[in-house]
Amino acid sequence: MSERIQNLSQLVQQLEAMAESSDHITLDKVLDAMGDRSFAPVILLAGLILFSPLSGIPGMPTLMGILLLLISTQMLMLRHHLWLPQWLLTRTIPKSPLMHGLSWIEKPAAHLDRWLRPRLGIMVYRAGSLATAGICSVIALLLPLMEIIPFSASLAGLALIAFGLALVARDGALELLAFALTGTALALIPYYFF
Repeated sequence: MSERIQNLSQLVQQLEAMAESSDHITLDKVLDAMGDRSFAPVILLAGLILFSPLSGIPGMPTLMGILLLLISTQMLMLRHHLWLPQWLLTRTIPKSPLMHGLSWIEKPAAHLDRWLRPRLGIMVYRAGSLATAGICSVIALLLPLMEIIPFSASLAGLALIAFGLALVARDGALELLAFALTGTALALIPYYFF
């Protein structure tokens, strides 16, 4: 079992180690590499996938939307551990784009981790995490639509990275930034269609 993830660099390192030792990468293996199946690292992972070149794979934003909806619903139900259906756990992730995405995020992750610290605790505990779960549900429902709007899935991914990091590092200030990023991503949708 891996150590508890406390920042983005640890997540990237654990995923790289898992990807290097395996040719067939399933979501189940990815979750095992992240340690206990808690919500924050999985939100962070969904954000990384949407923000990375992996988001260009057709159907990937929709798949991340399904994953995110399952996560956020369980958070709203106040579950303590993540449950995912077997059909989702056996979905494969292409190794080459995953490794490329991880190497792409490695250096920015180290810089970002220096700014993370526990603060504004009210934003990351009960009420704040319920608000995060509600916003993540909205993002999840809109991700299939975001597949056709240029850059909106990437912006949603950036917001999810911020939400995931805020919950992992207990950084309420970062969570406030995540709410602002989400508002920006959601504002793009009506602008694109009307």
